[in-house]
Amino acid sequence: MTRIIAGFAGSQTLAVPRSGTRPTSDRVREAIFSALEARDAIAGARVLDLYAGSGALGLEAASRGAAEIVLVERAKPAADICRRNAEGVRRAAPRGTAPIIRVAQRSVAAFLEPGAAPGPWHLVFIDPPYELGESELARELAALAPALADDALVIVERSARSPEPSWPEEIDLERRRDYGETTLWWAVPADHPARPSQPE
Repeated sequence: MTRIIAGFAGSQTLAVPRSGTRPTSDRVREAIFSALEARDAIAGARVLDLYAGSGALGLEAASRGAAEIVLVERAKPAADICRRNAEGVRRAAPRGTAPIIRVAQRSVAAFLEPGAAPGPWHLVFIDPPYELGESELARELAALAPALADDALVIVERSARSPEPSWPEEIDLERRRDYGETTLWWAVPADHPARPSQPE
C-alpha cells in the first residue's frame, strides 16, 4: 500500500496502477524527502514529476508545501489514477492553501519539447522504467536543462545496476545514494551557487 508520508495529506492512501509502473518504496521516498526538507527545498517550489505513475513523489511534495506540481504520465490508466490521487490531496489541504496540481497525459519527450514545459522548475523527479535506454534518458535530461531554476534539484531514480546517467553540460552530478536495488542520482544546474566541489 502506498501512502503520503507527511504533511497536510499525511497517511492518505494513494491508488497505484495495476501494471506498467514501479512505485518508489516508502523507504526511498522517506530518504528523499528528509533530505529535501533539510535543504528547505520543498516549500513554495514548482515541482515536475516525470514518469509519474501514481504521482506519489509529486504529491508528497504537494503535501509538504510545494506550490505547483505537474505530474507527467503517458499511460491513460496511470494518468487517471494521478488525477484521482491529486484530487484527494487537494481536498486534504487547509482551506485556501491547496497547491496547484496538474496532470499532463503525454510522453516525457513530448512534454519537454522547447516551449512545452515552461520553467523554471525548482524540483524535478525522474523515475523512468528501468528498461528506459540510457541514450533516451540523456536526451530528456538535455531537454530539461533549459527549464531549470538556478537553484534547482534533479533527482533521478535508476536500478543500482544501471550506469550513471549521461549529464548534459548544463547539469552537474551532486551525489549518489544507494538503497538496495535502487540508486538515486542527485544533480544541480552547472552554475548552482551551492554545489560542492565534488560529489559526496
